[in-house]
Amino acid sequence: MQSFTEDHSKALLAKEWLVKVDSRTSTPYLFKFSYSSVDLTACILVTDTKTALAEVLTSNQFARRWRMCNKLSISPLPDTDEEEAWRDRHLTLLGCAHSLGGFLELTLELEKPTLGDLALEMECNTWKWRWEPTFLGPQVSAEIISKHLIMPLISVNHLAFSSSNVLGDLAPENLEKATDKVGRTARRTVDTHIRNALSRPRVATTLRRMTAMFNFLPELPAIITDAGTPDLRAPTADKISSPKIIARYSEHKPHDYDMKPLQEPTPPKMPQLEDSATESESEGAPKQWTVLASPTPSQLPVSGQPPPASLSKDASPALPGRSRSRTEVPVSESDSSLARPNKKLKHPEGSDNDDSEEERKRRAAAIKSGAAAKRGTRQPLKRGGKRF
Repeated sequence: MQSFTEDHSKALLAKEWLVKVDSRTSTPYLFKFSYSSVDLTACILVTDTKTALAEVLTSNQFARRWRMCNKLSISPLPDTDEEEAWRDRHLTLLGCAHSLGGFLELTLELEKPTLGDLALEMECNTWKWRWEPTFLGPQVSAEIISKHLIMPLISVNHLAFSSSNVLGDLAPENLEKATDKVGRTARRTVDTHIRNALSRPRVATTLRRMTAMFNFLPELPAIITDAGTPDLRAPTADKISSPKIIARYSEHKPHDYDMKPLQEPTPPKMPQLEDSATESESEGAPKQWTVLASPTPSQLPVSGQPPPASLSKDASPALPGRSRSRTEVPVSESDSSLARPNKKLKHPEGSDNDDSEEERKRRAAAIKSGAAAKRGTRQPLKRGGKRF
């Protein structure tokens, strides 16, 4: 079995549609048949307006099937010319049967297919025939149905509605001229032809009402001749009532923590250290520790550099019997109260001779009587070392 090609489709363009209805399923089938007397081939196109099926038979296949359907000897005639003439006569007979007049004399029955997707058995008074077409696929089916059925129907419909005369009353010659005129215009500009054929109110509404009637709609649309022009202007802002948006704002009540101003953290105050009661008073009244202001960030020592001697963390205690003195540094009023004591400077050892026994006794008596200044923390008395 040969494949259905574009050449077979072109050969079927000049053939008329034939209709047969299956009595058991009430399904209408449309047929197009063509044959060639040159190579003795036959082609059939079948559709139910939804799918398309086709079958192409060669000369040998046609002869074998005819003999099988009519229960004849399968073997061909011994003479080749006689066999070819026999095939030509029976193929012409089959072509006459697939005509408008001969197709009415045939009966159609659906049978179980053995080779294709559909089996159609046709019977006449003296012979039988069987077609077994195969499905062409959805894309090819759509193209064939559109080319062979839908587009011609649209053009004929346009001819029927645009003609001033009734097509049924025209003579065949006049109807051919009118058909050719519409066809020539349609094939030049297919898009314009489709638009003019279906955009007329009378045609469009008639087609709409026929569609609704054919599909059992309860309410049928009316057929109109003038569609009119609706107002296609966009609505303005005055006609659009926009919904009011009500925004609710929650009142913010200030709390106690909102009213408190930000305060800088106060550095802890360090108590001022007083000098020990055992220190020397050779320079007058007993000297006290001098409080230094905390250095500002710009005054901090750079990493890797030793701090200056005047900013020592703690003052080392003096040796027994030696007097200690302090280097007083003025305290800035803008600096905080956090300070570090100055580093005690070592005096030469010759100052040990200034201490005397009488001075130590006088200072001890003053401490006992309470005449000395009060100290923050009571320090134990340091006795002087023995003199050698």
